[in-house]
Amino acid sequence: MKRYFLITALAMLTFFAQAQFAEDALRFSQVYWQGTARSMATGSAFGGLGADFLNASTNPGGMGVYRSYAFSVTPEIFVRSTSSVYNGTPTDANRSMFDLSNLGYVMTKKIGRGGRGWKYYQISLGMNRLNNFNGSRLMQGMNDDNSRIDVYIEETWDMLDNYVGFDEIYDYDPFYLGPAWDTYLLDTLTFEGDFYITSPVPAGGILQTQSIETKGSTNEWLASFSANFDDIIYVGFTLGLPYIRYFRQSVYTETDPNDVDPGFNRWSVEENLRTNGWGVNAKLGILIRPVDFIRVGLAYHTPTYYWNMRDYWNTVTYADVYTVSTGEWFAGSYQSPDGEYRYKMTTPMRAIGSLSFVISDFGFITGEYEYVNYGSSKFKSSGNVLDSENDIINNSFIATHNFRLGTEWRIGKISLRGGYALYPSPYADNLNDGARQNITAGIGVQFNSLKLDFAYVHSTSDEDYYMYDYANYNYDPPITVQTNAVENTIRNQHFAVSLRYFFD
Repeated sequence: MKRYFLITALAMLTFFAQAQFAEDALRFSQVYWQGTARSMATGSAFGGLGADFLNASTNPGGMGVYRSYAFSVTPEIFVRSTSSVYNGTPTDANRSMFDLSNLGYVMTKKIGRGGRGWKYYQISLGMNRLNNFNGSRLMQGMNDDNSRIDVYIEETWDMLDNYVGFDEIYDYDPFYLGPAWDTYLLDTLTFEGDFYITSPVPAGGILQTQSIETKGSTNEWLASFSANFDDIIYVGFTLGLPYIRYFRQSVYTETDPNDVDPGFNRWSVEENLRTNGWGVNAKLGILIRPVDFIRVGLAYHTPTYYWNMRDYWNTVTYADVYTVSTGEWFAGSYQSPDGEYRYKMTTPMRAIGSLSFVISDFGFITGEYEYVNYGSSKFKSSGNVLDSENDIINNSFIATHNFRLGTEWRIGKISLRGGYALYPSPYADNLNDGARQNITAGIGVQFNSLKLDFAYVHSTSDEDYYMYDYANYNYDPPITVQTNAVENTIRNQHFAVSLRYFFD
């Protein structure tokens, strides 16, 4: 029983080495504030203004500016396009989704008879979207140097070095090595007394294709309490309950399009991953209006603690190859068992400072600074098996200084808006790019108590992606297998519309 538990633990680690890597901590820690169309159109730089439901997630002190009941709902169309270049071959993919960016309700109560002191308090309930994971990638190109099977071969040698034989390969790794062995992508050969691990897949000169489809989001459900002191100081507290939904389907394929190798046609591995989990955080905020035309905001967000993260995954491996050991063609597939893993995650604290200039009833100019250290994200699991992942997180990611700017100008019942946001690269030592820029615009129309807002957000970022990677530094020279980087340019477009209704 003890030996079986050890083998199962090794299988878990094999999976996490390929799927539950440190990039997950970054993905679930990054926040690109959405909320209402009004806030999105002004670069999401609303922490120093108030009276917008996004404030409940950024600076809850701004919720104290509300003087009436309010309701807001913001549906949007989200489009993500990805242009990829792998070994000189360009490809494009896109995905569009209809979703909900915001849903909010604000209850406002007047305090006292209008003298100095506390004037209003507000209780707010609702949801703001923090991140959108929907997207599609298609990467394709010839590789003359290696194959992903080379990684499998090296990992099989590692298995044997751990005194695990081929009769236990399905327990050691039921998701990759076991299926590769069952479909003859991995085989053995003895020649002149020497033992070899071999494969019918050629080590280079093959067409490699990987498509990745992702879905999901991080939505923060929240309850906020705020108050107004003498129209000068506004304070607020938010209890946030973010919920992560993430789905990823990757299909990696190697083919021989030029029919160079007579013993190989095609092989592929499909990987399906689903992640979900609830978290909790607290936000404190204050907004100060020292004079009529200046507002200064400060907010602190505690780390978000996700207490029940769960991963569910499986793989399907397919091969159409001429087998070495049997001397026959094999065409078939192997579906892995379903894997499940439970763990906890903590994402970084945030500090936000805001400064806004309000020009009477004509408009405003606002700016916002945000500090977040992505290297402080942590995983936690039973037995502390993710400690190595935490070391990678600490060494791979850094603190960033995010900036957001926005403006609004009113012409009668029409409001024209624009904004810009910069999220610098979170990677240490130039490991990757990952910086993101948002350019925003929008228009609002007021119909007495009803306000209709439109927003357009265009964001761009560049990221490198490696289809596979293996390194063993216990040898001299080290054994490494890696593809060249796939250069990805990602473009996001948000088309959002908000209905905001104010009433007594």
